[in-house]
Amino acid sequence: MGKRNRPHYRIVVAEHSAPVKGKIIEAFGFYNPLVEPKLLEVKQDRLQYWISKGAKPSDTAASLLKQHGIQGMDDYIAPRNKKKKGKGEEAPAAAAPVAAPVAEEKKA
Repeated sequence: MGKRNRPHYRIVVAEHSAPVKGKIIEAFGFYNPLVEPKLLEVKQDRLQYWISKGAKPSDTAASLLKQHGIQGMDDYIAPRNKKKKGKGEEAPAAAAPVAAPVAEEKKA
């Protein structure tokens, strides 16, 4: 939601297989990152209801909810210590193949 250069987000429950901008089941909050302090409003009773029914927040939503003091979001946040490979980089094991040692010749 929002306008160009003025983002405003809704926090919704949607089917996992539904398109991102597709049909939603329920909207129960919103997030406005442009005001100071950043504004997050969530109906916590609805959030707990959907989590109890098996809904899982996305990684981004769980991080945002955790930053604003909502408990129990650590289980849904993916580990952030994965190192990304740069452009043209290969795995360290495959980068440098080990050459067989060359035997020295005996002088007679």
